[in-house]
Amino acid sequence: MKNIDILAIGDTVVDAFIRLNDAEILKNIKGEEMLAVRYGDKVPFESVEICNAVGNSANASVSASRLGLSSALLSYVGDDLNGKDCLVTLEKNGVDTTYVHLEAGKKTNYHYVLWFEMDRTILIKHEDFQYSLEGVEAPKWIYLSSLGEKSLPFHMEIADFLDKNPETKLAFQPGTFQMKLGKEILKDIYSKSEIFFCNVEESQRILGETSRDLPTLLKSIASLGPKIVVITDGFAGAYGYNTRTEHMYFMPVYPHTPIERTGAGDAYASTIVSAMATGETLETAMTWAPINSMSVVQQVGAQKGLLTREQLNEYLSKAPENYKIQII
Repeated sequence: MKNIDILAIGDTVVDAFIRLNDAEILKNIKGEEMLAVRYGDKVPFESVEICNAVGNSANASVSASRLGLSSALLSYVGDDLNGKDCLVTLEKNGVDTTYVHLEAGKKTNYHYVLWFEMDRTILIKHEDFQYSLEGVEAPKWIYLSSLGEKSLPFHMEIADFLDKNPETKLAFQPGTFQMKLGKEILKDIYSKSEIFFCNVEESQRILGETSRDLPTLLKSIASLGPKIVVITDGFAGAYGYNTRTEHMYFMPVYPHTPIERTGAGDAYASTIVSAMATGETLETAMTWAPINSMSVVQQVGAQKGLLTREQLNEYLSKAPENYKIQII
């Protein structure tokens, strides 16, 4: 096994994108937007597209590989056809699958993505796997993201691994269950993070905060331990905070019109980690990230639009005049 720049750790899934054209967006009494179809009826759909070997961490491993880094994935899939298809897809994308385990008697995670207009609602179900870091060699970076509901002991194992391998840096992009666990239970993961990623709404959920003031949110997340915090805000751009320099940054989006938004956040976060793993500064990394994110949302699924370094540089060379990072 070659030296690994980025080892992504997290659940791998198959996404079935179901394109709907006969639906509505309604609001419930809480003001939340709801995807509505006619109950008890036959609802036509436009198309279905299957995307193998996706999920936050799998997407990050492919992103790093496309950008020229040596990447690997630690994940678990079933010993079914879907699991084997995921392995093939990862290997075709240059991802080292040494730590991707086919677990006997288990099903590969399979999600249904209801795609309507530019956004999607995902029906999710995670299988229970026996996670372990046994036999793992220390990479330069660990990229940790979404894991199943019974993975708490594994998080403690990761924290212990980082203590024993201080040369390995941790990037943390929490998934749904990790946010549900809360910042106190995962305090060892937060405190050992070199860099942390989430969007504005997720930061509010983690902190129990109602304010959308970005400087407040950035500093509050940083107080949990991460050395660098990046919070994305959709088309409004993204914000970064480097605790070592005490600089805060704002980076606008690269101009585009999305087709389908799955994987935008994964592309953003993984591109920043990939850039920093090659020695780039946070400021430079934040100019790369919106380009990869922009490209991903021009395609169906989280991986088709991921760029090579050459393609990313071409977009950079054509960037509009106002596409610049700002210190705030």
